[in-house]
Amino acid sequence: MANLKTIFLIFLLTAVQGCGINSISIFNPSGPEADYYYVNPQKDLRRIGRVAVVELQNDSAYPHISADVTEMLFQELQKRQVFGLSVVRRNNPAWRSLQLPPDSPFNPDQLLSIRKVLGCNAVLIGTVTHYQPYPHMTIGLRLKIVDLTDGQLLWALEQIWDCADKTTESRIRRYLRYQKRSAEGSLREQLVSVSPTKFIKFVGYEVAATLYQ
Repeated sequence: MANLKTIFLIFLLTAVQGCGINSISIFNPSGPEADYYYVNPQKDLRRIGRVAVVELQNDSAYPHISADVTEMLFQELQKRQVFGLSVVRRNNPAWRSLQLPPDSPFNPDQLLSIRKVLGCNAVLIGTVTHYQPYPHMTIGLRLKIVDLTDGQLLWALEQIWDCADKTTESRIRRYLRYQKRSAEGSLREQLVSVSPTKFIKFVGYEVAATLYQ
């Protein structure tokens, strides 16, 4: 885990010149947290306009998880109302027509093409880096939002959520309290029986919270 965070910090320092890294734990009564993420301090996310959420790439052994995580991210981001949103599936003819190489920076022509074809001002792209439904739920994500007007990185996050981790378990407890889902049964019982859908929703909630400061 420490190596992953170190690699991500190096990636951000390389990708963003002259901008700072936020290493912030968010804590408030509604209580999401994320260990490492970046928000461009020179950009106002509320003024972006429309962001296209492109279906995430999938590095896990579970083919359908990327579509499920993408949909949950879209729903949780919508609730924040930071910017306009649309979802673009990877089998969408418009997206396929762009023929973009995976995991490569966009050049100026590609930025313009994406903006015209998808009708958006920025694009959220990323990867499900890890998914494990048992013996305990684990999800890893690597995400970023790129401004299509100038190619700048607006926001980025890389994190692994493991429900067996004590810190993650504590955040799930606070999340359940905030969601008022603890009326029946103990929090422990809910944590043990948490479904993939509920866990993905929790992850989406934490991701969306990093965009709203």
